[in-house]
Amino acid sequence: MTLVQNFLDRAVQSSPDKTAVISGGQHYSYADVSTRADRMAGALQQNGVVRGDRVVILLDNGLEAVVAIFGVLRAGAIFVVTSAQTKQDKLAYLLENSGATALISSSQFAGVYEGAVAQSPACRTVIVSGLPVPHAGGERCHLSMEKVFASPDLVPTDPGTIDYDLASLIYTSGSTGKPKGVMLSHINMFTAANSIAQYLSLRSADRIVCALPLAFDYGLYQVLLAFNVGATVLLEKSFAFPVKILDVMVRERVTVLPGIPTIFSMLLSLETLREYDLSSLRIITNTAMALPVNQIADLRRTFPHVQLFSMYGLTECKRVSYLPPDQLDIRPTSVGRGMPNEDVWLVNEAGERLPNGSTGELVIRGSNVMRGYWRDAATTAEKLKPGPLPGEAILYSGDIFRSDEEGYLYFVGRRDDLIKSRGQRVSPREIEDALYRMPEILEAAVVGVPDALLGQAIRAFVALRPGADCTPKQILAHCRGLLEDYMVPRDVTVLPALPKTDTGKIRKTGLADLVATIKNSASGEKK
Repeated sequence: MTLVQNFLDRAVQSSPDKTAVISGGQHYSYADVSTRADRMAGALQQNGVVRGDRVVILLDNGLEAVVAIFGVLRAGAIFVVTSAQTKQDKLAYLLENSGATALISSSQFAGVYEGAVAQSPACRTVIVSGLPVPHAGGERCHLSMEKVFASPDLVPTDPGTIDYDLASLIYTSGSTGKPKGVMLSHINMFTAANSIAQYLSLRSADRIVCALPLAFDYGLYQVLLAFNVGATVLLEKSFAFPVKILDVMVRERVTVLPGIPTIFSMLLSLETLREYDLSSLRIITNTAMALPVNQIADLRRTFPHVQLFSMYGLTECKRVSYLPPDQLDIRPTSVGRGMPNEDVWLVNEAGERLPNGSTGELVIRGSNVMRGYWRDAATTAEKLKPGPLPGEAILYSGDIFRSDEEGYLYFVGRRDDLIKSRGQRVSPREIEDALYRMPEILEAAVVGVPDALLGQAIRAFVALRPGADCTPKQILAHCRGLLEDYMVPRDVTVLPALPKTDTGKIRKTGLADLVATIKNSASGEKK
């Protein structure tokens, strides 16, 4: 069988006393996690959760979240992790859309989940950590997680063909504003984790620090990857306090640091960074947003002993490609080639396969490709199309790439995000790369805004490094020295910081509206 919970099963059999999770300064062994996950599974099953049910998890990064994930899996159910920043309305939507029969949370989130659960008649069971346990009317059952941990009973389940069942729904932003539930089977997640662990050469001695939310697949997989190889994962709630995380990395001799450009910007801007003994660090990984070339250079200069993996992925298939560290000097802007156990290629607008050296939409084929979007057959049909073999589905990413003669991939932009200005198709990424080459710029985002004459005008938004002084006029002059005329932004707005998603990525949606709000506010103050 290829079950996601087999990662924990194998680790507890081979190394029960090995530290699996470090959270809040406490060390928990694989045996600890396994025992607690069994009790969680028993509690769920004894309260009516059956194979295929969905269970929503609303918890901060920590031991309880890991126990909840593996407890749900051992109960034969499907876990749905949501961000600790989730508000009541969104939680109510997730409970309703997924048809969840249970919720696992903490009493600190009572103000969020009580109202959401009240709107969700299907959610019969709520398991809560931290006393006291809220009470609900009707037939809904509220249990204390502390009591669950004290119960030794586990209702056994026959896995049967569960490896073809769904393991998780991961909700991702949708074009309609409503999140879409990406359906991932046990095979999807098991094989993706195996492929990633293989090309990263992860080993049981590794200690992986994770400050990425577990609702973000990049964060979730840090736990799965660690358990897959019997390693240790250090869970932090966020990267809001980088000095605290550096202290933990030094104390626990961390070997693997997964991050995104905003995290690396925070690290590299610390004047005291070189005072920390990070000699144990051997791997840095990046995905979600492409690393700017200057940031790659800064990371390599700061950590010359570390292998840096630049990667690309989608929630719909977890990971697509990686650039081997020995290729960084040769092609620093590439996100590499397809990972083991998959095929990738580019197609034109007619769906025809393109040769190396072309530009087109990226297509992914492999056991890592999702089963579809939960309760959304129309959108599923847009993304999953017939593959080379009968009955096979392949994923159309919606992302435009170019490839070089050796098949290495270079991200151009989202198909829907490309800017059409003056009759030319413009990649926001290319302009952002130019902006990042200006030392004063910490963050950059480029969008297209409607324009009667140009079709779309190019607008850039930047945040400066602490202490930097730079005007929009100087930034535009910098762009003119690097870009063709039609790619130079019409204007530049300097903000204290660019808005972020829950996963730390720069949020482009609504940037233009944000600027309008700032201008209106400033205008009001002058009156």
